[in-house]
Amino acid sequence: MKQFFAVLASFLISYTISAQQPGGGGNRPGANGRSQMTGAFYGKLIEAKSQKPIEYASVQLLQNKMDSATKKRKDVVIAGMLTKANGEFRLENVPAFGQFKLQVSVIGFKPFVQNVSFDLKPNGDMSAMMSALDKDLGNIKIDIEDKVLDNVTVVASNPGLKLGIDRKVFNVDKNLVSAGGTAVDVMRNVPSVNVDIDGNVTMRNNAPQIFVDGRPTNMELDQIPADAIESVEIITNPSAKFDASGGTAGILNVILKKNKRVGYNGSVRANIDSRARIGLGGNFNLRQDKINYFLNVNYNQRKSISNGTTDRTTFIGNPNTFLQQTDKSVQEGYHGFLRTGFDYFIDNRNTLSVTGNFSQGRFEPYTNSDILIDSLYSTVTQSFSQRLSNSNSKFNNLGTMISYKHLFPKQGEELTADITYNKSRNSSTNLISTDYYKVPGYTLQSAFKQQQDGKGENENIVIQSDYVKPLNDKSKIELGVRAQIRKVDSRNDFFFLDNNGVAIYNPQLSVNYNSTDNVYAAYTTYTNQIKDFGYQLGLRLESSDYNGQLPDKNQEFNIKFPVSLFPSVFLSQKLKNNQEMQLNYTRKINRPNFFQLFPFTDYSDSLNISRGNPNLSPEFTNSLELTYQKTFKNRDNFIASLYYKNTTDLISRFQAQEQDPVNGKDILVNTYINANSSYIIGLELTSTNKITKWWEMTTNMNLFNSRIKIGIEGQPEQDPLTSWFGKLNNNFKLAKTLTLQVSGEYQSKTILPPSSGRGGGRGGGMFGGGGMWGMTTTSQGYIKSNYFVDAGLRFEFLKNKQASISLNVNDIFRTRRQNIISESPLFYQEVFRRRDPQILRLNFNWRFGKFDANLFKRKNNRDNMGDGTEGIGMRP
Repeated sequence: MKQFFAVLASFLISYTISAQQPGGGGNRPGANGRSQMTGAFYGKLIEAKSQKPIEYASVQLLQNKMDSATKKRKDVVIAGMLTKANGEFRLENVPAFGQFKLQVSVIGFKPFVQNVSFDLKPNGDMSAMMSALDKDLGNIKIDIEDKVLDNVTVVASNPGLKLGIDRKVFNVDKNLVSAGGTAVDVMRNVPSVNVDIDGNVTMRNNAPQIFVDGRPTNMELDQIPADAIESVEIITNPSAKFDASGGTAGILNVILKKNKRVGYNGSVRANIDSRARIGLGGNFNLRQDKINYFLNVNYNQRKSISNGTTDRTTFIGNPNTFLQQTDKSVQEGYHGFLRTGFDYFIDNRNTLSVTGNFSQGRFEPYTNSDILIDSLYSTVTQSFSQRLSNSNSKFNNLGTMISYKHLFPKQGEELTADITYNKSRNSSTNLISTDYYKVPGYTLQSAFKQQQDGKGENENIVIQSDYVKPLNDKSKIELGVRAQIRKVDSRNDFFFLDNNGVAIYNPQLSVNYNSTDNVYAAYTTYTNQIKDFGYQLGLRLESSDYNGQLPDKNQEFNIKFPVSLFPSVFLSQKLKNNQEMQLNYTRKINRPNFFQLFPFTDYSDSLNISRGNPNLSPEFTNSLELTYQKTFKNRDNFIASLYYKNTTDLISRFQAQEQDPVNGKDILVNTYINANSSYIIGLELTSTNKITKWWEMTTNMNLFNSRIKIGIEGQPEQDPLTSWFGKLNNNFKLAKTLTLQVSGEYQSKTILPPSSGRGGGRGGGMFGGGGMWGMTTTSQGYIKSNYFVDAGLRFEFLKNKQASISLNVNDIFRTRRQNIISESPLFYQEVFRRRDPQILRLNFNWRFGKFDANLFKRKNNRDNMGDGTEGIGMRP
């Protein structure tokens, strides 16, 4: 009899939901034709005295709406189900915005009603929002008084940029100009971020740490398709909870797409650019019962063309020389990306997630260089040479992440643990042929060939666990531990080729380098709110041990810091009229990366020789930031940040005079040093404005003063330099289905950013050297001003705007370029480059998705009660 009533109640709930949904099935799209953000409420019903679970209780979620027939407001059932045998319930596909009423009824118990809503914080970060949309109502005791949760009402919109006091969240879906590209193209439009023509990323003139889904990664930004990215979080001054490395800039956290909506959904996309290179991709999500499965696949072809000139006067040797070099480089290749995994919802409070990704690519760049050298005798003599560099490089990256999340009955209390494993391999062959001509007459005198073969393997394991314990509704404590173990093996062999093409191995110029890098950390933070004043105190402890070996030369290098402390302090004060102030301080460390330490001498360009320095030490940074935020009634937002960073032992690129081991001549080698110190002080302004109903604008400006103190005897110190850059991003709603985006950036004369951290690009070449484009320095140079404009146009069609065609073009006016001046007592140099201007890309995207209970048949009625969303349609 009990089961009969349970089945009957389940049927009535499902029927009521189906009948009261607008349009019968709830498939009506949102106001903008796109998917409405949804979430889930879950919890457990228990008897107040015995604490035993209550099964077969009727749980309904109601919302007060206007009845179109009677023109009066009434409660409408949004979702419902019967509790399981263990008393648990879960209500899916609940609209994210609005107020709801949870109603529980079961024979023998008092009726229970509770007001509920999602705790969405205005201008919060994306990860916090996604967590808030999966809300645990805890253990509900039926016979106690009603418990009303705090409610926060926000506007139902998904802006291109959300500004928070501690981070900015950039929504990639609204960034039309990056469609069909890579994460590098996305970063060009992210506030606070600069990207050079080689894809190297800086934030506030320093290289940031790159995270993917909140964890470090071996993948470069140009290996991540833009279409696979949900959003990008910009964290300029991370707290003690985050890794202490990369402190000179902050963190760029790339959030990849994953949907947990019940049912299935996905997209298929394709693109082609003006160089006839294609791209294909798609993603798919399936949520059924306790399993959420996701898949993302992308394949992209690329052809990159760059041109450049180098003018350099060298003051070493006798006589001095003046060089003019003209280069043209063409790089063709492809890269593929696969990401798949699943979430297993063990029960309402325990989730196991497994994610795997694989990327692979192959590129074949070749470069032609014409080199004219004037020997500055009293009577000038000239020499001319032509150099052809042919390379073939390939890479693959395999990664997996296993994570577990446990939610306690108390709201906000959770325990997470995960392990991340990444392994990457790369190999390359570079054949360089140089022909020397007699001037005048340009008759061939001699030819020289050399070959560099390189291969490497990188393994990285990160084990991490975090615990959050709310002490009350105003304070909480967070604890965590982390271990990172990295192993890198790299071998580079150098060969001379004789007249018959036979390769002769040169052990003096070859290198075999192995390294291990272990970092162990623990942290704690305490957060408290006293009326409108909030504070967070944090402390992170890290122990690091780096060991590098040259087994062929019996050399070893070690950098060890047994214990380093990294405090953080965050103070915030809410003001009247939606205003807030925050002051924060952090201490960070930046350890030299593999390529900066790698002692291989790269002779791919004999005029621009480069080598790492295994004797580098880590750099330490103290950061102070004062932030003001104002949210206006129309939801416009303004944020201003005054920041100061002081770094000791700054890792900096530098040119040194050495003797060529082959011919004994004096040469310049592009390497790395620990400069004495550096500072940067700046003011950053960011605003989002809805100018009209059809025009949204995001503005970002950064004004800063920076200086690097070299601290080397005989080297002149660099004068402080004040610089600024601005970004402007405009979105125009030209029609209901037509959107135009125009974005631009201006960068003034700027000191070259320190080569610290991983910037995400491949401009440094396979071996991390200066490449064929001339020596670029930090402590001895600057970049001339530069600007560019990009644009994108998107047309949406089909029912619910399920399909779209977009066209984007980069560098419309051919003004994106790189113009670098470097100078020291040893040389003066100017390098000019332009890469891939005015590339057009045509993109097609089709989205699909549906929820229908009949598509996923349950074995029995009790299973059918499990999701509680029967009759609620899913918007694609």
